Amino acid sequence: MGGETDLGRLLRGMRPELREGRYVFTSVSGDVPAGVAPVVSVREDEGLTLVVAIEEAERAGLGFGYEAAWITLRVHSALEAVGLTAAVAGALAAAGLSCNVVAGFHHDHLFVPYERAEEAMRVLGALAEA
Repeated sequence: MGGETDLGRLLRGMRPELREGRYVFTSVSGDVPAGVAPVVSVREDEGLTLVVAIEEAERAGLGFGYEAAWITLRVHSALEAVGLTAAVAGALAAAGLSCNVVAGFHHDHLFVPYERAEEAMRVLGALAEA
């Protein structure tokens, strides 16, 4: 059940997958609005942050600014693994790409600027081959 912890194996085995769609970050007070199925939610003091498909946000009348592409690193990374997030974020930052990382139980998920998704995929591919 445990995932990979070796940084070298994590990087070589990332297998980034660009998922379909455009995603946005929004915040609501209270619970998730009806008809909205977030792919990520985080309860903060200021409200409930949601990452949702842009179409759902628009239908629900939710405000948003940042439009992102969703990339899943297909390697099964252990939650206690050290360095994967730093290596990935560092490589993307060196290319001038913002990156919002969410750790799931099995995989890490990256939200990068939608219009630069293909560039992010190239950066991640180069990192995996280094």
